[in-house]
Amino acid sequence: MAEPLSLDKVQRVANLARLKLSTDELQAMTTQLGRILDYVDRLSELDTEDVAPMAHAVEVSNVFREDVVVDSLPRPEALKNAPKTDGRFFLVPQVIEH
Repeated sequence: MAEPLSLDKVQRVANLARLKLSTDELQAMTTQLGRILDYVDRLSELDTEDVAPMAHAVEVSNVFREDVVVDSLPRPEALKNAPKTDGRFFLVPQVIEH
């Protein structure tokens, strides 16, 4: 079994994630994350020797829509909300020097 999750470790992870947690939230997270880690540790005890690797836990059929050719968005419509345009292209500030 893995070593128990400490309040200090949860505080460190919260700081790295830029999360400001109250003392009560830290305590709750320590308990909840500890339970999750215990469960994952239990999963490592399972024999998976004859289990084929998979990308999804459930069977997934083709989830892509049919590839259908359609007309493009008309140029005036595409440029309509642009901050700057010359009528043919978007105008943006130069970011690369010559």
